[in-house]
Amino acid sequence: MFTLVVIVHVIVSLVLLFVVLLQSGKAGDLASAFGGGGSQTAFGARGATTLLARATTLCAVLFMITSLSLAIMFSSGTAGGTVMEGVTLPEGAPGVTEETSDSVEEPALMPEESEDAAADSSEANQ
Repeated sequence: MFTLVVIVHVIVSLVLLFVVLLQSGKAGDLASAFGGGGSQTAFGARGATTLLARATTLCAVLFMITSLSLAIMFSSGTAGGTVMEGVTLPEGAPGVTEETSDSVEEPALMPEESEDAAADSSEANQ
């Protein structure tokens, strides 16, 4: 099933690419960029929807559906968790080990830091 969706996704991607490239431009020159197009609509005059425009919409919808389905199919086949769960540290490397991970203590203050902290707290109390 996964292979079928991948094949459909690639085909839809190529068709979408060609359909977008085959469409003609909106003939937007410098005058139309500053309101000289002569149209009172917000985004310019709209003609009848062409076959290429409908094909573009259809291919875009199919592309989104296949993209979402591939993402869902791929994520359901993998186990949850992080990438770092599979990393093993070499012997003697600094880091948290299983013995120390349960009881993580705060680092002790240096003597000069503790004096500064005591002075700051006494000034704040006054």
